[in-house]
Amino acid sequence: MTAPPLLSLVIPAKDEAPRLATTFGSLTRQFPDPADLQVVFVDDGSTDDTSEVVETWSARFPRFDVVRHDTPHGLADSRNDGLALAQADHIAFLDGDDWLRPGHLAAVHRALTDLDVDFVRCDHTTVTGGARSYKRAPMSVRGLPLRPRAGILPAHDSTMIDYPYAWAGGFHRRLLDDGLLRFPAGFQTAEDRSWIWDLHLHARSFAVIDAPGICYRRGTATSLTQVYDRRQLDFTRAFQRIFDLVVADAESQALWPKAARNWLAILQHHVGRLPRMEADVRHEFSALTTEVSHRIPADVLRAELRAASKKRFDAVLPYLPDRFAHLQEASR
Repeated sequence: MTAPPLLSLVIPAKDEAPRLATTFGSLTRQFPDPADLQVVFVDDGSTDDTSEVVETWSARFPRFDVVRHDTPHGLADSRNDGLALAQADHIAFLDGDDWLRPGHLAAVHRALTDLDVDFVRCDHTTVTGGARSYKRAPMSVRGLPLRPRAGILPAHDSTMIDYPYAWAGGFHRRLLDDGLLRFPAGFQTAEDRSWIWDLHLHARSFAVIDAPGICYRRGTATSLTQVYDRRQLDFTRAFQRIFDLVVADAESQALWPKAARNWLAILQHHVGRLPRMEADVRHEFSALTTEVSHRIPADVLRAELRAASKKRFDAVLPYLPDRFAHLQEASR
């Protein structure tokens, strides 16, 4: 019987033909034995030459599976469809426009094996044109098994909850069996926001490792960070899910300040994008964000606003309940 692969890599992509050679080329240098890697490529309704590029490169990999969507399903559903074909005990994700340094996936596999944890997280390098910037996962303890809840608090520091990138690490398939690895169906953006909270609240163990082999490309025309239509409003649905998780948790009182701070930070970011949205999207944005803000306990929201910078306070105030009361308190 043929041995299973050591790691399954799920790659969703739409119209990434010009960049796929870099992506696939980097995958040929991940394991000494190419059969140790299963590539699961999800072509999410591409209209460029993606299928031709995939056909050319697939022969370079002993284990290469393809899922094709006739029409785009979005990143969340594409990753979920790829997960359904994953054969290995260890699973990782990569976006179609990104690439890996040699041996990165072998290091992830080794860490998952040696530390015997549910998932590992790692640093990455952002690539914007010719500029590169190293980004550390916000956890100082490295190479040791930890409780995933240790990656949530404190509320006012950057923690692993603020580092939601699905491709920054690797995962044991028991998370898939437990229902924790799949992404919320139908999400076009912000699919990883509630996903990372679910992992840190309900997985059994994790570790942060020094394996900075991910090159994350920013600023491309196909990136969803470059669109300003209704797809961007999925962040409101993501926080509805996060708040559901917090409400249901036995430690909800301790978790609410972090969830509220998370929300205000993301809300401020999207407020800055409003001028580039159409009028009907801005109207929907206002209604949805106000609805989400109403779910935050009043005392928690007051405390977070007191701790917020003036820039954040001014940006988010129009989308909060009891705006006049918050303004009065700030003016005292």
